[in-house]
Amino acid sequence: MPHDPQTLLRELFATAIAAAHPRQVLADHLPADRSGRVIVIGAGKAAAAMAEVVEREWQGELAGLVVTRYGHGAACQRIEVVEAAHPVPDDAGERVARRVLELVGNLSESDRVIFLLSGGGSSLLALPAEGLTLADKQAVNKALLRSGATIGEMNCVRKHLSAIKGGRLARACWPATVYTYAISDVPGDEATVIASGPTVADPTTSAEALEILARYRIEVPAHVRAWLEDPRSETVKPGDPCLARSHFQLIATPQQALEAAAAKVRAAGYTPLILGDLEGEAREVAKVHAGIARQIVLHGQPLAAPCVILSGGETTVTVRGNGRGGRNAEFLLALTESLKGLPGVYALAGDTDGIDGSEDNAGALMTPDSHARAQALGLSARTALDDNDGYGYFAALDDLIVTGPTRTNVNDFRAILIEAPAP
Repeated sequence: MPHDPQTLLRELFATAIAAAHPRQVLADHLPADRSGRVIVIGAGKAAAAMAEVVEREWQGELAGLVVTRYGHGAACQRIEVVEAAHPVPDDAGERVARRVLELVGNLSESDRVIFLLSGGGSSLLALPAEGLTLADKQAVNKALLRSGATIGEMNCVRKHLSAIKGGRLARACWPATVYTYAISDVPGDEATVIASGPTVADPTTSAEALEILARYRIEVPAHVRAWLEDPRSETVKPGDPCLARSHFQLIATPQQALEAAAAKVRAAGYTPLILGDLEGEAREVAKVHAGIARQIVLHGQPLAAPCVILSGGETTVTVRGNGRGGRNAEFLLALTESLKGLPGVYALAGDTDGIDGSEDNAGALMTPDSHARAQALGLSARTALDDNDGYGYFAALDDLIVTGPTRTNVNDFRAILIEAPAP
């Protein structure tokens, strides 16, 4: 029986999310000895869901504190869950960061710490470095988000303005044993980049942070610049003795989510093509996807329909207009404009955390008739793109995807389904 393309795309998105959910992936990685006392700390969009798993699996004494995004909490019994702001930090995130440092501040060699880390941890565990204020970090963060800087560049700057990131949390925990369990939301799954690497060494430098601010022409107050020029702003470097008892384990990655979706694609009788983790401007990444889709439809290359193109990663949006919508809506809007109703091509783009940017949707769906339906409503994809209004465009078509917070995060998920040509 042929699959309805829209239903299959929604199922692929759900499959990708499930493959990266803490309840699927965390338990098997916890220490074999689950007796005795452990302190649990955590930060990120998946932190509360991860804490639930630890509570279920741990037999010994357990206490702790995790911070997650507003709306992403869970009803834990022994681990306190606090909610704070993302992507721009607020004072709730600053307060919980101070409490986390206090919790691990006077530990001994016999103590064990479990650190539950996922995307979003950078802004949720926000403690400014000495002499800086939360307002300083917020202003730099906002400027970076609007600049088109990559996630790696943003995190380099964030780490050097922080009292907790770039290995500083591991230093605070020393000499306790630290087990970090991480869900990756970054291209390449680099431990130093996931939530700015609070418990791992950081190879980037304060000088690089200053270069990034200069590259994107971001003006910072004199005292912020003075801090970045101060040797004390440097993060924990590889080989530092304070990392000797710190263990890092990736438990879910974007690739796992894409492979799970690819298996479902095959089961449905389509051929998957995984492009992997991608970065770049959302609208430019969309043009490349559109070119591949067009080549498949017109020439059966690099593979023949029926097929599904899968990709993940984190695109960026340089904000030019006043519309609403995150990077997934922007990607899909640019794809719609590029393909202009190419027959047999359907697409879904969504954020696996359930929130596209700061909106209430995870993403949206495009169908072969999206372009024509929008035109019939007097909407232009080109005009909407100029205004960064992907949300408004797909809301008018009733094609937004709303999941609510999923409590995991392996970044964006994109699937372009191309039906077999009519005989």
